[in-house]
Amino acid sequence: MLSMHYIQKGLLFKKPPPPNNQKDFIDNLLENLKQSISLALFHFYPLSGRLVTRKTQDPPTYSVFVDCSNDNPGARFIYATLDATIYDILSPVDHPPVVESLFDLDRAINHDGHTMPLLSIQVTELVDGVFLGCSMNHCIGDGTSFWNFFNVWSEIFQAREKGRDAVVSHQPFHNRWFLEGCGPLINLPFKHHDEFTSRFEAPKLRERFFHFSAESIAKLKAKANEEANTNEISSFQSISAFLWRSVTRARGLAHDQKVSCKLAINNRPRIKPPLPKEYFGNSVDVVSTETTVGELLENDLGWAAWKVHTLVVNHDDTEVREMYEKWLESPIVYQLGRHFDPFSMVMSSSPRFNMYGNEFGMGKAVAVLSGYANKFNGNVTAYEGYEGGGSMVLAVSLLPDVMGALELDEDFMNVISVANFANMP
Repeated sequence: MLSMHYIQKGLLFKKPPPPNNQKDFIDNLLENLKQSISLALFHFYPLSGRLVTRKTQDPPTYSVFVDCSNDNPGARFIYATLDATIYDILSPVDHPPVVESLFDLDRAINHDGHTMPLLSIQVTELVDGVFLGCSMNHCIGDGTSFWNFFNVWSEIFQAREKGRDAVVSHQPFHNRWFLEGCGPLINLPFKHHDEFTSRFEAPKLRERFFHFSAESIAKLKAKANEEANTNEISSFQSISAFLWRSVTRARGLAHDQKVSCKLAINNRPRIKPPLPKEYFGNSVDVVSTETTVGELLENDLGWAAWKVHTLVVNHDDTEVREMYEKWLESPIVYQLGRHFDPFSMVMSSSPRFNMYGNEFGMGKAVAVLSGYANKFNGNVTAYEGYEGGGSMVLAVSLLPDVMGALELDEDFMNVISVANFANMP
């Protein structure tokens, strides 16, 4: 993950209505946020550290680790203001560029954690709202770790508001997991970080939110299972296959062009014995299934969904260990510009993460948003739907002409609706 961007996700809240004194409200909010972050970092102490590279010449070694000593500068907390409303943020059809300014460490790569904080919280006051933007170094944790931190932070904040000591319900698990006979330091085959880091700049993209109601997802799942003559295909596998076929159709590629669907997949429950859900770190892989444009579009949704389903169920303990063994034999560092091709679609994040359960004295958030980080042509970020009940929102990033073609695809647009950001002013 050293050459990937930080994870950037955040929550948008409405300010309490008048007659609250807005200055007192913000001052109190900032103080409570800082105090609760400080307490949360007691449990998630690696986020207060910095990355350190250790090199030796005889024998030649190159390893990167986290220094959690007390003399580190710690995490960063920023307060900012923006002369914009919630409507300005949520009403455009496309994800507005101004959202990038709601996050610190914009375009930072994880290797920058040698000199930059591993965690930065930016609190941005809007005219009628507050945005809590969190940038976390992706070397330190994956999406599961990120949202567990956010959930614990919220839990501590709410306890403090009620004058109680916080009882953390999901304590992070810090014991590192390695293959037998491996670790704790991994020797990388490099002499300098220029050999494995790069600054990826995405081409001009359009990013748009598409909302899938629980009802539309249930229909897609039923259709996929009926066509595949099974009952094993999940909702997310059905949605992934549906989007894969729709995006491929919109790209207008040659019949024999190879295309792939990639999924970020959580290894915690797949390893034997399984890791705790609270395992703090990266325990995630990217798995891929491939076919040709002709095969994908000439076959039905059930055919594509079964390929995605098979990909997921085959990623078991044996495959996880084999992937890590191969990586150890020839370590690589993922780079966005090199390891994701323009004919793929990559499903990241998860609608299972507890996003809307986080509260900071302003009620339920009205939207979950992300920054510039780790977005490229064909990237899809999955979010929990505001109304719950199995609904989800997918943030899709595509080249402008492909997004335009997708918007004209009746089969696709008849299934989705505009992102349902509830309580928009």
